Amino acid sequence: MSEGWERISCGAVSTFNKEAPISDVALVLRAAEFAAHKHREQKRKGKSGRPYVGHCIEVAALIADVGGVNDPTVLAAALLHDTVEDTKTTRDEVLREFGSAIDSIVGEVTDDKTQLRSVQRELQIMHAPGMSGGAKLIKLADKISNVREIGEDPPIEWDEERCNTYFDWAKQVVDAIGRINPELETLFARTLDKSSGKP
Repeated sequence: MSEGWERISCGAVSTFNKEAPISDVALVLRAAEFAAHKHREQKRKGKSGRPYVGHCIEVAALIADVGGVNDPTVLAAALLHDTVEDTKTTRDEVLREFGSAIDSIVGEVTDDKTQLRSVQRELQIMHAPGMSGGAKLIKLADKISNVREIGEDPPIEWDEERCNTYFDWAKQVVDAIGRINPELETLFARTLDKSSGKP
């Protein structure tokens, strides 16, 4: 394990819900712990200085609570979705710690940071229709979280025009994803209207 990350075994944790096997619960909790460690020195860009891992947890929670999805592979990948893109975590590390299914989804939602930001954004739109169902759910929940946060606590250096540019692009990505989860799609539309100031 890299960067001194170690798993913590807690015998007191026995259930996530009455239907989830402990192995599924352990997987999601390990992913949450891993993400918290990897993002431990990062904060979001708004004035509040929100810990970055809060965004990762919000994305997973939206998929579970709003989307009604309880697939532990998807929820774990949601928690890990920014580790490769925004920390020094490698795909090999995700594969080793969490297996090929989760690594594959994380790879689908990871931008290539060697590309220009404008290219990264165009590629998100282009790739969205062909993503797996799990990756589409994560991308949709990620956009809900980002749009909500930009509306409430925008990056300090962003003006209104830049915020609106992001909102327009986020909608293009969500439109390209297509129908995947009506509850999350409805929440995205409401969040976009609220953040962009539409009545």
